[in-house]
Amino acid sequence: MISIIIPTYNRASVLREAIHSVFNQDYFQGREPGKTYELIIVDDGSTDDTEQLAEDLGDRLYYVRQQNRGVSAARNVGLDLAKGEYIAFLDSDDLWKREKLSVQMSLMEALPRTKLCYTDETWVRKGVFVNPKNRHRKYSGWIFDKVLPLCLLSLSSALFRCEVFDKVGCFDESLPACEDYDLGIRLAQRYPIHFIDSFLITKRGGHADQLSRKYWGMDRFRVKALEKALLLDLTPHQQELVKREIVIKSQVLVAGFEKRGKMEEAAIYQNKIAAYS
Repeated sequence: MISIIIPTYNRASVLREAIHSVFNQDYFQGREPGKTYELIIVDDGSTDDTEQLAEDLGDRLYYVRQQNRGVSAARNVGLDLAKGEYIAFLDSDDLWKREKLSVQMSLMEALPRTKLCYTDETWVRKGVFVNPKNRHRKYSGWIFDKVLPLCLLSLSSALFRCEVFDKVGCFDESLPACEDYDLGIRLAQRYPIHFIDSFLITKRGGHADQLSRKYWGMDRFRVKALEKALLLDLTPHQQELVKREIVIKSQVLVAGFEKRGKMEEAAIYQNKIAAYS
């Protein structure tokens, strides 16, 4: 069984489409919910019509509501509830192509030692298609070095065997953003990651409530994730890669803080540059 987890907060306007992109998966056609898949909606304290939307869909999904604690906490609640052998996440503003899970399940069944896979994605910003830059290129295999500069693992595109989270842990609820970057580092350190070179999801961005708009200086959270990574069982080469990335991101932060006249904050990252250089 596949457990599909959708965390959401005040996204009723787009959530219905996301849910139906799950229901419309050709992998599920002719199969009953509860046997082949379960859909778990974790409402992170929405004040819009999210609860009513879930009630309208009845027993086709499992709806749980919590006080507003952030997307990491919502995903972790979903993981605690999940009963499937496989785990998939879908952000409430993203969409799956009809064949997404069929393609991924075919691969996972053909390669039983593969623990997770992810796909390419189509980007839409405010209704306009956007071409990713070269730095967003996806990779297969042991890609630890590739996930350090930026988050390559789009959770909406990934499919995991459930035991992965027993090994690497869940989402870090202390991170208000970049929690997917943090998880990607831990995954890439432990497992080869299989990339499926097909555009099987649509990522819809440009919303006013996106975390990248809410928080300035997202590299603050990436630096924290990188410092956590130094506690993993890394090779000497991997340690050097992580330290180098901390320096690079700290340099960006220092420039940003100094530009804003925040010299105390700049000094914090200047100290990190000195410590990891």
